[in-house]
Amino acid sequence: METKTNKNIILTIGGVILVVVIGLLIYFANQPAKNDTSTKTSTTESSKTSSSSVAGQGTGIDGSQTTQEKLDKSNLPQLTSTVSTDEAEVQLQTSLGNIDIKLFPKLAPHAVQNFLALAKEGYYKNNEFFRVINDFMIQTGDPSNKGTGSKVVSAVNGGKSFDTEISNELYNIRGAVALANTGAASSSSSQFFIVQNSQDMTSQLNNYLRPTKIADAYKKGGYPSLDGSYTVFGQVVSGMDIVDKIASAKVTTNSSGEASSPVDPVKIIAVKIVKDWKF
Repeated sequence: METKTNKNIILTIGGVILVVVIGLLIYFANQPAKNDTSTKTSTTESSKTSSSSVAGQGTGIDGSQTTQEKLDKSNLPQLTSTVSTDEAEVQLQTSLGNIDIKLFPKLAPHAVQNFLALAKEGYYKNNEFFRVINDFMIQTGDPSNKGTGSKVVSAVNGGKSFDTEISNELYNIRGAVALANTGAASSSSSQFFIVQNSQDMTSQLNNYLRPTKIADAYKKGGYPSLDGSYTVFGQVVSGMDIVDKIASAKVTTNSSGEASSPVDPVKIIAVKIVKDWKF
C-alpha cells in the first residue's frame, strides 16, 4: 500500500442539481483520488514539518505550540478499552456483527452529542457502509447510502454543520471513529468513518508533534495524515474483526472512479446506547 501521500475522507454535499454535468463536476471535486497529492497539502505539510524542527518543540495537531514532554503527559483515552466515567459507549449492531465504541463527549462535544441524538431517533438504522477501502477506512452515516446526505440535530450548532473538534489527546490510530467532512470549515455532521488500516504508518509521522505512545500505536496501523483535519470522537473497543471484514469486501468503482463501492454492502441494523451522556 502506498503511504507517501495523504488520503482524504470526503463528505459530499447534496442539494438540488439542475444541470447534470455541473452536478457530476461537483461530485468529482469532493471525491479525490485514493492518492491525493494536491499542492495545498504538500505546502501545508512542508510548513508544519519546519515548525516541528526544534528538538522537543513544535506544533500539536490542534495547531498549538507544544512540547514533547507536555504531550507525553497527556491523557490518551484511545489506548485503553476501559470506558471511564467521562466517556459514553455505543454498540453498532451491523448485519455482519457488533462493533463496540466508546465516545469522548468532553473532547468532541458537538460530534458526540449529534451522534447520540441521531442514534436515539433511529437515523442510522439501515445505513450502509457505502464507502469501504481496505487498509484505510470504512464510511457510513448517510441514509441515502450515496454519500450525499447528512444531518445535524437542532440542539447542536442550531442544526447546522459544525467545525472540526481537534484535540492533542485524540488521533487517527487504528479503530478511531471520526467525522467525515468536505474539507471546508464547518462541514462536520452525521457521516463518520472507522480507521481500519493495520499496517505500520510511522512513515507519515513527519509533520505534527505527537505523544510517544501514539507514535508507537501507529506502528500497528491507523492513518496519521488525517490528524488535525477530522474530528475523532470515538474508539472501537471491541469488534475490529468486524471492521476488517467490512473493509475487505468486494468493491466496484463508483462514479468518481474510486474503487470503494461495496458489491454487497453491510448495514447498520441499530445503534444501541450502552452508556449515555447528558449534555
